[in-house]
Amino acid sequence: MKYVPDATADRQFESDNTVDRVGVDGLLSELDEYAVEQALQIKEKRADEDVTITALCVGPEKAVDAVRKALQMGADKGVHVSDEAIAGSDYGATSLVLAKAVEKIAEEAPVDLVMCGMASTDAAGSVIPAMLAERLDYPQVTFGSKIETQGDQVRIQRDGDVATEIIGGSMPLVLSVTDQTGEARYPSFKGIMAAKKKPMETYSLADIGVSSDDVGLSVAWTEVTEATPRPPREAGEVHTDEDGSGAGALADFLASKKFI
Repeated sequence: MKYVPDATADRQFESDNTVDRVGVDGLLSELDEYAVEQALQIKEKRADEDVTITALCVGPEKAVDAVRKALQMGADKGVHVSDEAIAGSDYGATSLVLAKAVEKIAEEAPVDLVMCGMASTDAAGSVIPAMLAERLDYPQVTFGSKIETQGDQVRIQRDGDVATEIIGGSMPLVLSVTDQTGEARYPSFKGIMAAKKKPMETYSLADIGVSSDDVGLSVAWTEVTEATPRPPREAGEVHTDEDGSGAGALADFLASKKFI
């Protein structure tokens, strides 16, 4: 899961052009709530089995709030990876930290299914599930709009722009789900109170065996070189088409903005 800046609040960048995730209000990425919901539904369908849902998040100290939200929804335990050296990490380093954290969790009990949202609501990269599957050497079934499980088999419906396909795989695997899987539940009062007693672990990079030289802004493959505030909204230009010049004026405007 990812802890993201609140989209309704003023978001800003740090002096090094990384997103400010400390000085702003944040929350669990909405798209990751769908992954939590599907994990809960899978557990409910397997009530006669010993199923444990672990909510995993990488981020600053405040990111623990995202883990707590998942626990309030019904997850069984939480893991928060927090280390100052992680700040500024790109997809490659983030997937490394997540994979190593999953491997550490698997030391206690096998991890059969790694659930992810289709993307985060801030970066919207949609690549972490695939990179995570590669690092874990797990099959990947991604962008599922409908999820079915039976035994160790997982089948999903993936809706593309021009076609819908059904794909599946055998656990262990990495599964990402879309916002078409169904609304995520709201934490109940009982769930909120129960979450306070659920186990929560905090890992550092040393705990999961990752060197600080392999993460952070200095080793990122991508870089934001400049960020400028959005200009205030101005009144649009009105062109009155009295002499038939409207189409030409519209084309000139679009060309000046490099839309055509």
